Amino acid sequence: MRRILAVALVVVTSGSLLTACTADASPSAVSVGWVGAAKNSVRVTWKDADAPNRITIEGVLSEGPSYVQYLPATQPNSWDIPTSAFPPDGNYRVVVTNGTTKEGLTGKPAKSPVFDTDGPVRPSSAFAVAQGRGVLIRWAVPAAPQDFTPNDPLDVDGPKAQKYVPMIGRPGSQPAPIGPGTTSPRQVINSIKPPFLFQLRTENEWSSNLGGQVVGLTSSATVFVPPRAQYSLPVRVRGRVVLQETFCAAETNCALQQTTSAGIPLTVLTQVTPKARWSPVARGKTTAGGHYDIPVVTAGSRPYKVVASPYAKPGVLTSESASPAVFTRAVVRLLAGGYLGGNNKKRGEMVTVFARVAPASTSVATLQLWNRQTRRWQSVKLVALRRGQAVFGFKINAVGTYSYRWVLPPAASGGRNMDGLTTPKLDLRIRP
Repeated sequence: MRRILAVALVVVTSGSLLTACTADASPSAVSVGWVGAAKNSVRVTWKDADAPNRITIEGVLSEGPSYVQYLPATQPNSWDIPTSAFPPDGNYRVVVTNGTTKEGLTGKPAKSPVFDTDGPVRPSSAFAVAQGRGVLIRWAVPAAPQDFTPNDPLDVDGPKAQKYVPMIGRPGSQPAPIGPGTTSPRQVINSIKPPFLFQLRTENEWSSNLGGQVVGLTSSATVFVPPRAQYSLPVRVRGRVVLQETFCAAETNCALQQTTSAGIPLTVLTQVTPKARWSPVARGKTTAGGHYDIPVVTAGSRPYKVVASPYAKPGVLTSESASPAVFTRAVVRLLAGGYLGGNNKKRGEMVTVFARVAPASTSVATLQLWNRQTRRWQSVKLVALRRGQAVFGFKINAVGTYSYRWVLPPAASGGRNMDGLTTPKLDLRIRP
Protein backbone atom coordinates (compact mmCIF):
# COMPACT_ATOMS: atom_id res chain seq x y z
CA MET A 1 0.00 0.00 0.00
CA ARG A 2 2.80 2.44 0.82
CA ARG A 3 4.59 1.59 -2.43
CA ILE A 4 1.48 2.43 -4.47
CA LEU A 5 1.10 5.79 -2.66
CA ALA A 6 4.78 6.50 -3.18
CA VAL A 7 4.51 5.86 -6.93
CA ALA A 8 1.42 8.05 -7.16
CA LEU A 9 3.17 10.81 -5.25
CA VAL A 10 6.15 10.65 -7.57
CA VAL A 11 3.92 10.87 -10.66
CA VAL A 12 2.00 13.88 -9.34
CA THR A 13 5.17 15.64 -8.30
CA SER A 14 6.82 15.04 -11.69
CA GLY A 15 3.77 16.45 -13.48
CA SER A 16 3.89 19.58 -11.36
CA LEU A 17 7.55 20.12 -12.16
CA LEU A 18 6.89 19.79 -16.00
CA THR A 19 4.10 22.35 -15.94
CA ALA A 20 6.20 24.81 -14.02
CA CYS A 21 9.11 24.49 -16.46
CA THR A 22 6.83 24.99 -19.47
CA ALA A 23 5.24 28.06 -17.92
CA ASP A 24 8.64 29.52 -17.07
CA ALA A 25 9.79 29.06 -20.65
CA SER A 26 6.84 30.93 -22.19
CA PRO A 27 7.60 34.31 -23.78
CA SER A 28 6.26 37.51 -22.27
CA ALA A 29 6.18 41.28 -22.74
CA VAL A 30 5.53 41.20 -26.51
CA SER A 31 5.68 44.69 -28.01
CA VAL A 32 5.55 46.12 -31.54
CA GLY A 33 6.89 49.32 -33.06
CA TRP A 34 7.92 50.88 -36.37
CA VAL A 35 11.42 50.41 -37.75
CA GLY A 36 12.94 53.68 -38.93
CA ALA A 37 11.28 56.75 -40.42
CA ALA A 38 10.27 54.95 -43.62
CA LYS A 39 8.02 52.58 -41.65
CA ASN A 40 8.62 49.71 -44.04
CA SER A 41 8.56 47.06 -41.32
CA VAL A 42 7.32 46.38 -37.80
CA ARG A 43 9.79 45.29 -35.08
CA VAL A 44 8.55 42.68 -32.61
CA THR A 45 10.37 42.25 -29.28
CA TRP A 46 9.69 39.88 -26.37
CA LYS A 47 11.23 38.24 -23.34
CA ASP A 48 11.98 34.56 -22.81
CA ALA A 49 14.80 32.17 -21.81
CA ASP A 50 16.50 32.09 -25.26
CA ALA A 51 14.15 29.43 -26.60
CA PRO A 52 13.21 28.86 -30.24
CA ASN A 53 10.12 30.87 -31.21
CA ARG A 54 7.30 31.01 -33.67
CA ILE A 55 6.11 34.50 -34.77
CA THR A 56 2.62 34.85 -36.22
CA ILE A 57 0.17 37.61 -37.15
CA GLU A 58 -3.24 36.88 -35.73
CA GLY A 59 -6.47 38.62 -36.68
CA VAL A 60 -8.78 39.58 -33.84
CA LEU A 61 -11.73 38.10 -35.74
CA SER A 62 -9.87 35.38 -37.67
CA GLU A 63 -8.71 31.95 -36.56
CA GLY A 64 -5.66 31.05 -38.65
CA PRO A 65 -2.45 33.13 -38.74
CA SER A 66 -1.68 35.08 -41.92
CA TYR A 67 2.08 35.09 -41.31
CA VAL A 68 4.31 32.40 -39.74
CA GLN A 69 8.03 32.63 -39.00
CA TYR A 70 10.12 30.16 -36.92
CA LEU A 71 13.25 31.50 -35.24
CA PRO A 72 16.11 29.46 -33.73
CA ALA A 73 17.12 29.82 -30.08
CA THR A 74 20.22 31.75 -31.16
CA GLN A 75 18.04 34.50 -32.62
CA PRO A 76 17.82 37.58 -30.36
CA ASN A 77 14.36 38.29 -28.98
CA SER A 78 13.61 40.64 -31.83
CA TRP A 79 12.23 40.23 -35.34
CA ASP A 80 11.26 42.65 -38.15
CA ILE A 81 8.10 41.85 -40.10
CA PRO A 82 7.69 43.61 -43.49
CA THR A 83 4.69 45.92 -43.58
CA SER A 84 3.51 44.13 -46.72
CA ALA A 85 3.00 40.94 -44.65
CA PHE A 86 0.16 42.54 -42.67
CA PRO A 87 -3.31 42.20 -44.17
CA PRO A 88 -4.91 45.62 -44.77
CA ASP A 89 -7.97 47.12 -43.13
CA GLY A 90 -8.30 45.03 -40.00
CA ASN A 91 -7.40 44.64 -36.34
CA TYR A 92 -4.41 42.40 -35.63
CA ARG A 93 -1.77 41.45 -33.04
CA VAL A 94 1.54 39.63 -33.16
CA VAL A 95 1.75 36.33 -31.26
CA VAL A 96 5.04 34.83 -29.99
CA THR A 97 5.14 31.18 -28.95
CA ASN A 98 7.99 28.83 -28.05
CA GLY A 99 8.48 25.89 -30.39
CA THR A 100 9.99 24.47 -33.55
CA THR A 101 8.67 22.94 -36.74
CA LYS A 102 9.79 19.47 -35.62
CA GLU A 103 8.90 19.42 -31.93
CA GLY A 104 5.80 21.59 -32.11
CA LEU A 105 4.82 24.37 -29.76
CA THR A 106 5.43 24.48 -26.04
CA GLY A 107 4.27 26.87 -23.40
CA LYS A 108 1.66 29.53 -23.66
CA PRO A 109 1.51 32.11 -26.47
CA ALA A 110 2.21 35.74 -25.64
CA LYS A 111 0.38 38.45 -27.61
CA SER A 112 1.09 42.07 -28.42
CA PRO A 113 -1.50 44.80 -27.95
CA VAL A 114 -4.12 45.00 -30.70
CA PHE A 115 -3.45 47.47 -33.54
CA ASP A 116 -5.24 48.32 -36.79
CA THR A 117 -3.91 48.27 -40.35
CA ASP A 118 -6.54 50.56 -41.86
CA GLY A 119 -5.58 51.72 -45.33
CA PRO A 120 -5.89 55.25 -46.68
CA VAL A 121 -9.34 56.63 -47.49
CA ARG A 122 -10.01 56.15 -51.18
CA PRO A 123 -10.96 59.39 -53.01
CA SER A 124 -14.22 59.18 -54.89
CA SER A 125 -16.74 61.02 -57.08
CA ALA A 126 -14.18 62.60 -59.38
CA PHE A 127 -15.68 64.99 -61.93
CA ALA A 128 -13.88 66.71 -64.81
CA VAL A 129 -14.80 69.68 -66.98
CA ALA A 130 -12.93 71.23 -69.86
CA GLN A 131 -11.05 74.39 -68.94
CA GLY A 132 -9.30 76.16 -71.77
CA ARG A 133 -6.87 73.71 -73.32
CA GLY A 134 -6.89 71.49 -70.26
CA VAL A 135 -9.28 70.12 -67.67
CA LEU A 136 -10.30 70.88 -64.11
CA ILE A 137 -10.82 67.78 -61.99
CA ARG A 138 -12.58 67.83 -58.63
CA TRP A 139 -13.04 64.92 -56.25
CA ALA A 140 -14.60 64.13 -52.91
CA VAL A 141 -12.85 62.63 -49.92
CA PRO A 142 -15.05 60.43 -47.71
CA ALA A 143 -14.79 60.70 -43.96
CA ALA A 144 -12.22 58.41 -42.37
CA PRO A 145 -13.74 55.32 -40.72
CA GLN A 146 -13.91 55.12 -36.95
CA ASP A 147 -10.66 54.08 -35.25
CA PHE A 148 -11.52 51.12 -33.03
CA THR A 149 -7.98 50.95 -31.61
CA PRO A 150 -7.16 54.55 -30.72
CA ASN A 151 -3.57 55.20 -29.67
CA ASP A 152 -2.43 51.71 -30.53
CA PRO A 153 1.35 51.07 -30.61
CA LEU A 154 1.54 51.57 -34.39
CA ASP A 155 -0.55 54.72 -34.69
CA VAL A 156 1.40 57.51 -36.35
CA ASP A 157 1.91 60.68 -34.37
CA GLY A 158 1.29 64.11 -35.82
CA PRO A 159 -1.21 65.33 -38.45
CA LYS A 160 -2.94 62.61 -40.47
CA ALA A 161 -4.13 64.63 -43.47
CA GLN A 162 -4.00 62.41 -46.53
CA LYS A 163 -2.19 63.53 -49.63
CA TYR A 164 -3.33 62.52 -53.08
CA VAL A 165 -0.85 62.12 -55.90
CA PRO A 166 -2.38 62.93 -59.33
CA MET A 167 -1.44 60.44 -62.04
CA ILE A 168 -2.05 60.31 -65.77
CA GLY A 169 -2.06 57.21 -67.96
CA ARG A 170 -1.72 57.49 -71.72
CA PRO A 171 -1.74 54.80 -74.41
CA GLY A 172 1.69 53.21 -74.69
CA SER A 173 2.92 54.09 -71.21
CA GLN A 174 2.11 53.30 -67.60
CA PRO A 175 0.36 55.80 -65.31
CA ALA A 176 2.85 58.28 -63.90
CA PRO A 177 2.60 61.12 -61.36
CA ILE A 178 2.14 64.59 -62.86
CA GLY A 179 2.68 66.54 -59.67
CA PRO A 180 3.37 66.31 -55.94
CA GLY A 181 0.90 64.98 -53.43
CA THR A 182 -1.82 67.42 -52.46
CA THR A 183 -4.51 67.70 -49.82
CA SER A 184 -6.61 69.89 -52.12
CA PRO A 185 -9.76 68.30 -53.64
CA ARG A 186 -9.07 69.80 -57.09
CA GLN A 187 -6.44 69.59 -59.79
CA VAL A 188 -5.98 71.66 -62.95
CA ILE A 189 -4.19 69.85 -65.77
CA ASN A 190 -3.09 72.16 -68.56
CA SER A 191 -2.68 71.21 -72.20
CA ILE A 192 -4.21 67.76 -71.99
CA LYS A 193 -6.71 66.20 -74.32
CA PRO A 194 -8.36 62.77 -74.33
CA PRO A 195 -7.65 59.93 -74.47
CA PHE A 196 -6.20 59.69 -70.97
CA LEU A 197 -6.82 58.04 -67.62
CA PHE A 198 -6.62 60.24 -64.51
CA GLN A 199 -6.18 58.57 -61.13
CA LEU A 200 -5.41 59.65 -57.60
CA ARG A 201 -2.99 57.55 -55.58
CA THR A 202 -2.84 57.78 -51.82
CA GLU A 203 -0.98 55.63 -49.30
CA ASN A 204 -0.14 55.27 -45.66
CA GLU A 205 2.21 52.96 -43.77
CA TRP A 206 0.06 49.92 -44.43
CA SER A 207 -1.20 50.07 -48.00
CA SER A 208 -2.04 52.26 -50.96
CA ASN A 209 -5.26 53.02 -52.81
CA LEU A 210 -6.22 54.26 -56.23
CA GLY A 211 -9.41 56.25 -56.65
CA GLY A 212 -10.92 59.44 -57.97
CA GLN A 213 -10.66 58.09 -61.49
CA VAL A 214 -11.64 60.06 -64.60
CA VAL A 215 -11.56 58.46 -68.05
CA GLY A 216 -10.92 60.98 -70.82
CA LEU A 217 -12.58 59.59 -73.96
CA THR A 218 -12.33 60.47 -77.63
CA SER A 219 -15.41 60.01 -79.78
CA SER A 220 -16.12 59.38 -83.45
CA ALA A 221 -19.57 59.64 -85.04
CA THR A 222 -21.07 58.04 -88.12
CA VAL A 223 -24.25 59.29 -89.81
CA PHE A 224 -26.78 58.07 -92.36
CA VAL A 225 -29.59 60.07 -93.97
CA PRO A 226 -31.72 59.04 -96.98
CA PRO A 227 -30.20 60.29 -100.25
CA ARG A 228 -33.67 61.59 -101.28
CA ALA A 229 -36.47 62.90 -99.08
CA GLN A 230 -39.81 64.60 -99.72
CA TYR A 231 -39.95 68.28 -98.92
CA SER A 232 -41.51 69.15 -95.49
CA LEU A 233 -41.53 65.54 -94.31
CA PRO A 234 -39.22 64.35 -91.49
CA VAL A 235 -36.31 62.07 -92.26
CA ARG A 236 -34.48 59.90 -89.73
CA VAL A 237 -30.88 60.86 -89.12
CA ARG A 238 -29.30 57.69 -87.77
CA GLY A 239 -25.84 56.64 -86.72
CA ARG A 240 -23.59 55.68 -83.86
CA VAL A 241 -21.03 57.31 -81.59
CA VAL A 242 -18.05 55.12 -80.71
CA LEU A 243 -15.69 56.04 -77.89
CA GLN A 244 -12.02 55.24 -77.39
CA GLU A 245 -10.85 54.96 -73.80
CA THR A 246 -7.46 54.46 -72.18
CA PHE A 247 -7.29 51.17 -70.29
CA CYS A 248 -4.45 50.64 -67.83
CA ALA A 249 -3.87 47.15 -66.44
CA ALA A 250 -1.49 46.56 -63.55
CA GLU A 251 2.20 46.66 -64.47
CA THR A 252 1.53 46.97 -68.21
CA ASN A 253 1.41 49.87 -70.60
CA CYS A 254 -1.96 51.52 -71.10
CA ALA A 255 -3.83 50.75 -74.31
CA LEU A 256 -6.82 52.05 -76.24
CA GLN A 257 -10.05 50.09 -76.26
CA GLN A 258 -13.42 50.74 -77.86
CA THR A 259 -16.55 51.40 -75.86
CA THR A 260 -19.95 53.08 -76.20
CA SER A 261 -22.15 55.11 -73.94
CA ALA A 262 -25.77 56.23 -73.71
CA GLY A 263 -26.69 59.84 -73.00
CA ILE A 264 -24.06 61.64 -75.10
CA PRO A 265 -25.67 64.88 -76.36
CA LEU A 266 -25.83 65.25 -80.14
CA THR A 267 -26.57 68.15 -82.49
CA VAL A 268 -27.63 67.78 -86.12
CA LEU A 269 -26.17 70.61 -88.24
CA THR A 270 -26.99 71.75 -91.77
CA GLN A 271 -26.05 74.47 -94.27
CA VAL A 272 -29.20 76.35 -95.30
CA THR A 273 -27.38 77.78 -98.33
CA PRO A 274 -24.20 76.50 -99.98
CA LYS A 275 -21.90 79.04 -98.30
CA ALA A 276 -23.79 79.51 -95.04
CA ARG A 277 -22.47 78.58 -91.61
CA TRP A 278 -23.43 75.23 -90.19
CA SER A 279 -26.47 75.73 -87.98
CA PRO A 280 -28.39 73.34 -85.69
CA VAL A 281 -31.68 71.86 -86.87
CA ALA A 282 -32.24 69.09 -84.27
CA ARG A 283 -30.82 67.67 -81.07
CA GLY A 284 -30.79 64.27 -79.45
CA LYS A 285 -28.80 61.80 -77.36
CA THR A 286 -27.23 58.41 -77.83
CA THR A 287 -29.04 55.37 -76.54
CA ALA A 288 -27.69 51.96 -75.50
CA GLY A 289 -24.73 50.92 -77.63
CA GLY A 290 -24.05 54.50 -78.68
CA HIS A 291 -26.81 54.51 -81.33
CA TYR A 292 -29.02 57.48 -82.15
CA ASP A 293 -32.12 58.15 -84.28
CA ILE A 294 -33.11 61.82 -84.65
CA PRO A 295 -36.01 63.14 -86.81
CA VAL A 296 -35.27 66.17 -89.01
CA VAL A 297 -37.82 67.93 -91.24
CA THR A 298 -36.62 68.18 -94.85
CA ALA A 299 -36.47 71.87 -95.76
CA GLY A 300 -34.64 71.53 -99.07
CA SER A 301 -31.64 69.85 -100.61
CA ARG A 302 -29.01 70.15 -97.90
CA PRO A 303 -26.00 68.48 -96.29
CA TYR A 304 -26.25 67.19 -92.73
CA LYS A 305 -23.70 66.19 -90.13
CA VAL A 306 -23.88 65.18 -86.49
CA VAL A 307 -21.72 66.64 -83.74
CA ALA A 308 -21.14 64.75 -80.50
CA SER A 309 -20.80 67.52 -77.94
CA PRO A 310 -18.28 67.46 -75.09
CA TYR A 311 -19.86 65.38 -72.35
CA ALA A 312 -19.01 65.13 -68.68
CA LYS A 313 -20.38 63.04 -65.84
CA PRO A 314 -18.75 61.62 -62.71
CA GLY A 315 -15.70 59.68 -63.82
CA VAL A 316 -16.10 60.43 -67.55
CA LEU A 317 -15.09 63.25 -69.90
CA THR A 318 -15.55 62.99 -73.67
CA SER A 319 -14.17 65.21 -76.38
CA GLU A 320 -16.14 66.73 -79.25
CA SER A 321 -16.32 65.03 -82.62
CA ALA A 322 -18.25 65.48 -85.86
CA SER A 323 -19.38 63.01 -88.49
CA PRO A 324 -18.70 63.51 -92.20
CA ALA A 325 -21.30 65.60 -94.02
CA VAL A 326 -23.95 63.62 -95.93
CA PHE A 327 -26.14 65.25 -98.62
CA THR A 328 -29.89 64.70 -98.93
CA ARG A 329 -31.62 65.86 -102.12
CA ALA A 330 -35.16 67.07 -101.56
CA VAL A 331 -38.07 66.04 -103.77
CA VAL A 332 -41.17 68.16 -104.45
CA ARG A 333 -44.00 66.86 -102.28
CA LEU A 334 -47.55 66.29 -103.53
CA LEU A 335 -49.94 67.65 -100.89
CA ALA A 336 -53.16 66.86 -102.76
CA GLY A 337 -54.25 65.84 -106.24
CA GLY A 338 -57.33 64.55 -108.07
CA TYR A 339 -60.66 65.78 -109.47
CA LEU A 340 -62.93 68.37 -107.92
CA GLY A 341 -66.22 66.70 -107.00
CA GLY A 342 -64.78 63.21 -107.37
CA ASN A 343 -63.64 61.10 -110.29
CA ASN A 344 -67.09 59.90 -111.47
CA LYS A 345 -68.53 62.31 -114.08
CA LYS A 346 -71.26 62.40 -116.74
CA ARG A 347 -70.45 62.62 -120.38
CA GLY A 348 -69.96 66.26 -121.39
CA GLU A 349 -69.72 67.42 -117.76
CA MET A 350 -66.93 69.82 -116.82
CA VAL A 351 -63.99 68.00 -115.26
CA THR A 352 -61.53 69.94 -113.10
CA VAL A 353 -58.23 68.23 -112.33
CA PHE A 354 -55.86 69.80 -109.79
CA ALA A 355 -52.59 69.33 -107.91
CA ARG A 356 -51.15 71.12 -104.90
CA VAL A 357 -47.48 70.79 -104.01
CA ALA A 358 -44.87 71.98 -101.57
CA PRO A 359 -42.91 74.16 -101.73
CA ALA A 360 -45.45 76.64 -103.03
CA SER A 361 -43.43 77.60 -106.10
CA THR A 362 -44.50 79.16 -109.40
CA SER A 363 -43.70 77.22 -112.56
CA VAL A 364 -45.36 75.07 -115.24
CA ALA A 365 -46.76 71.57 -114.68
CA THR A 366 -47.58 69.03 -117.37
CA LEU A 367 -50.87 67.07 -117.51
CA GLN A 368 -50.48 63.67 -119.20
CA LEU A 369 -52.96 61.05 -120.44
CA TRP A 370 -52.39 57.31 -120.70
CA ASN A 371 -52.79 56.15 -124.35
CA ARG A 372 -54.09 52.59 -124.41
CA GLN A 373 -53.19 52.05 -128.04
CA THR A 374 -49.54 53.10 -127.76
CA ARG A 375 -49.36 52.12 -124.07
CA ARG A 376 -47.50 55.32 -123.34
CA TRP A 377 -48.12 58.56 -121.47
CA GLN A 378 -48.65 61.56 -123.70
CA SER A 379 -48.69 65.21 -122.73
CA VAL A 380 -52.06 66.93 -123.25
CA LYS A 381 -51.62 70.31 -121.54
CA LEU A 382 -49.04 72.60 -119.99
CA VAL A 383 -50.68 74.11 -116.90
CA ALA A 384 -49.42 77.09 -114.94
CA LEU A 385 -48.32 76.21 -111.43
CA ARG A 386 -49.04 79.24 -109.23
CA ARG A 387 -47.98 79.24 -105.58
CA GLY A 388 -47.76 75.50 -105.66
CA GLN A 389 -51.19 74.86 -107.22
CA ALA A 390 -52.17 73.74 -110.75
CA VAL A 391 -55.80 73.62 -111.97
CA PHE A 392 -57.18 72.65 -115.40
CA GLY A 393 -60.77 72.20 -116.60
CA PHE A 394 -61.99 70.19 -119.61
CA LYS A 395 -64.89 68.11 -120.97
CA ILE A 396 -64.97 64.52 -122.28
CA ASN A 397 -67.82 63.45 -124.56
CA ALA A 398 -66.94 59.77 -124.80
CA VAL A 399 -67.95 57.22 -122.17
CA GLY A 400 -65.10 55.26 -120.64
CA THR A 401 -62.31 55.23 -118.08
CA TYR A 402 -59.36 57.56 -118.49
CA SER A 403 -56.10 57.90 -116.59
CA TYR A 404 -54.29 61.22 -116.09
CA ARG A 405 -51.22 62.22 -114.13
CA TRP A 406 -49.26 65.35 -113.28
CA VAL A 407 -45.59 65.84 -114.02
CA LEU A 408 -44.56 68.47 -111.52
CA PRO A 409 -41.40 70.47 -112.27
CA PRO A 410 -38.27 70.76 -110.08
CA ALA A 411 -38.11 73.60 -107.57
CA ALA A 412 -35.38 75.57 -105.85
CA SER A 413 -34.84 76.43 -102.19
CA GLY A 414 -31.85 77.95 -100.42
CA GLY A 415 -29.85 78.20 -103.60
CA ARG A 416 -30.14 74.47 -104.34
CA ASN A 417 -32.42 72.56 -106.69
CA MET A 418 -34.79 69.84 -105.62
CA ASP A 419 -36.19 67.11 -107.84
CA GLY A 420 -39.63 67.26 -109.44
CA LEU A 421 -42.36 64.69 -108.95
CA THR A 422 -44.63 62.60 -111.13
CA THR A 423 -47.91 61.74 -109.44
CA PRO A 424 -49.52 58.31 -109.48
CA LYS A 425 -52.20 57.89 -112.11
CA LEU A 426 -55.53 59.57 -111.46
CA ASP A 427 -58.38 57.44 -112.86
CA LEU A 428 -61.45 59.23 -114.24
CA ARG A 429 -64.75 57.43 -115.10
CA ILE A 430 -67.11 58.99 -117.61
CA ARG A 431 -70.62 57.58 -117.54
CA PRO A 432 -73.53 58.14 -119.99
